[in-house]
Amino acid sequence: MISKNTICLWYDGTALDAAKFYAQTFPDSSVGAVLRAPGDYPDGKQGDVLTVEFTVIGIPCLGLNGGPAFRHSEAFSFQIATDDQAETDRLWNAIVGNGGQESECGWCKDKWGLSWQITPRVLTDAIADPDRAAARRAFEAMMQMRKIDIAAIEAARRG
Repeated sequence: MISKNTICLWYDGTALDAAKFYAQTFPDSSVGAVLRAPGDYPDGKQGDVLTVEFTVIGIPCLGLNGGPAFRHSEAFSFQIATDDQAETDRLWNAIVGNGGQESECGWCKDKWGLSWQITPRVLTDAIADPDRAAARRAFEAMMQMRKIDIAAIEAARRG
């Protein structure tokens, strides 16, 4: 059953593949009901996967195979708070290594064009440091990174 508030993500025929990847990659994630089209529609045929219910780290989502008309953009992203470098590396490498691409400051895109922020909690804490000089050093270090390097953030914060 669909949650009262669900994030609907548009795919071009690949919603089930994306949902399976997310379920394999992220904890507390799963694939739920798959609805097949009861008739032909503009970008599919009767029996094609129309929607897929899935969960990404506890967030309910619905993948809609709506066709090529709309693409994902950086205006929407999942921000994943990681606890250490191993988790940061694992998630980043899974996304980028599965046909995705790197971006700046901890952002990357999966092969379906969905943006992800793989953000170590250490970075969030450093940027919020009441010592504004320490926060600025950590922020400036982050601005030079693609995947976040926790040791470099901690070193910049210390000065």
